Amino acid sequence: MGMSAGYELASRGYKTLLIDAFDPPHTMGSHHGEPRLIRHAYSGGETYIRMAIRADERWRELEHLSGMKLLERSGVLNMADPAFYNYESRIEEARALGVRVEQLSAADINSRYPGIQLPDFFQGMYEPDAGYLYSERCIAAYRGLAIKAGAELLADSFVTGITADKSGVTVRTRDASFAAGQVIVTVGAWFSLLEPKVSLPIRAVRKVVGWFEADSSVYGAGVFPGFIWGGAEGGYYGFPSIEGAGLKIGRHDGGVEWRPGEPLAPFGTYPEDEEDLRRALESFVPGAGGKLLRSAVCKYELTPDEHFIIDTHPEHENVLLAGGFSGHGFKFASVVGEILGDRVERKDTGHDWSLFALNRLLHK
Repeated sequence: MGMSAGYELASRGYKTLLIDAFDPPHTMGSHHGEPRLIRHAYSGGETYIRMAIRADERWRELEHLSGMKLLERSGVLNMADPAFYNYESRIEEARALGVRVEQLSAADINSRYPGIQLPDFFQGMYEPDAGYLYSERCIAAYRGLAIKAGAELLADSFVTGITADKSGVTVRTRDASFAAGQVIVTVGAWFSLLEPKVSLPIRAVRKVVGWFEADSSVYGAGVFPGFIWGGAEGGYYGFPSIEGAGLKIGRHDGGVEWRPGEPLAPFGTYPEDEEDLRRALESFVPGAGGKLLRSAVCKYELTPDEHFIIDTHPEHENVLLAGGFSGHGFKFASVVGEILGDRVERKDTGHDWSLFALNRLLHK
């Protein structure tokens, strides 16, 4: 989100300094381990659907400007036990906004994708125009274009404090301090380190993903879609095997709480790291449960309602906060950068982003 906003502001002619505790793209946030799903028939209503459509437009612009391949139209298949989730309202809302979407039965899915075995009572929703983003490439593309547009990047610089008043803001690192008219804070799972100056109801959670050996003729890119699956075993998401890397799968719910400064336990620390993923694979793609080829650990930053926070600081209008992207935010990074750029300019775009107001969480 920060790199997108940095590019956005630099491209609009603002003097822009990007400060990162690490050297992006890196493995200390939530963007590593390629790829990330992008879909448009979104839960949460019209706001998310419109955002997803605009985000897609901005990703295509980024591809054009950077000359890098960032987005694959693999299609995304949603599968669910109707006792846990029903797609009817999402399909209706998405179609009303021009999103192509198919409603499928379990028999339809099993016939179309021989690698999937769903019980008869499952239901499905398929988006042919959805797919996945190469997340680390996206960060690298924004970084290159931001610098080309005049932004400065201060990498490996840990922010130790932020102060603000009506005259401006000051950001302190371990080595220096920087003054500006406005600041955007997008520190993901690390927000608690800025307390009490910035205090957001965000809970950081350790998450794991695994890549499992699978027949590329059945589960490979080009023949198998991105997917989301939900049932009694939990909620999962994943991707086809890309260049033989293995079918990637992760669990959306659950996870172990993590606090900045604590070690991030490696994959396999908990038996459920691999067990949960294999249990899900056995439930609907049993042919994809081969050898574990690769694993990764990252973080979610969860708000209580899993909606984002994009708002000004409660006490300082020149401090913008963007966080709590709750494990489903990366696809929106391109449009969030645009929204933050508009907020810096105090530009009325006619869009209603009140769903992401901070006060909804502070006044409960």
